[in-house]
Amino acid sequence: MPRIAGIDVPDKKKILFALQYIHGIGPKFAADILKEAKINPDARANELDENALASINALIDANYLVEGALRRQVQQNIQRLKDIRSYRGERHRRGLPVRGQRTKSNARTRKGKKKTVAGKKGVKAKA
Repeated sequence: MPRIAGIDVPDKKKILFALQYIHGIGPKFAADILKEAKINPDARANELDENALASINALIDANYLVEGALRRQVQQNIQRLKDIRSYRGERHRRGLPVRGQRTKSNARTRKGKKKTVAGKKGVKAKA
């Protein structure tokens, strides 16, 4: 398995798709990296020589925030929102959707499993 940016990428896949296994690199950035490094996007990851891998690594290190550094930056941004007590920070703190989605009928991914609250008992009417 070739190592790119400290990550083992799948060697049987085309390099265009193998690069996308790196956190922070999507389809556009993968295509941009390969174009700048002058590497055929249809080449398999295990077919690349050391020079090609080195040029990809150099481009990623120089121009892109990936993996641990990116995750750390995202967490710091969320923590900053919490610290300044912004609306978005409060939503993060409570584990609710942050970007304006409805919560009455959906949002189970953010809210977690249903917590059933005991409802009112039906009051029987006297005849």
